Amino acid sequence: MNQFIKNLEFSQVFKFADQVSYLPGQIVSKTLAQNESVSLTLFAFDEGEEISTHESGGDALVLVLDGQGQITIDGEKFDLKTGDSILMPAGHPHAVYGLKRFKMFLIVVFPPKNKGE
Repeated sequence: MNQFIKNLEFSQVFKFADQVSYLPGQIVSKTLAQNESVSLTLFAFDEGEEISTHESGGDALVLVLDGQGQITIDGEKFDLKTGDSILMPAGHPHAVYGLKRFKMFLIVVFPPKNKGE
């Protein structure tokens, strides 16, 4: 059987936010899928931890599962808490910071590749 989403059990009920754990002074990530079209990753940020400013080749949707984080897009800061979401456009600088401990699910959708590439 092909498994397109990894690191999760099929046909099992689970708490999504519990699939990644907090570790002191760290950012923990768990990749669920990654290919040329999409990337699905769970993150747990300890308070004060950050991913510095960078750009992505795809649109990135953040779903906050727990806690409170800050997303910066094009220099504008957005404070998000459990249940909030934000869409970061492809090719725009963005960063992620843990205002408190927080967990997020990141979905990145990449543009289709040209057949000649």
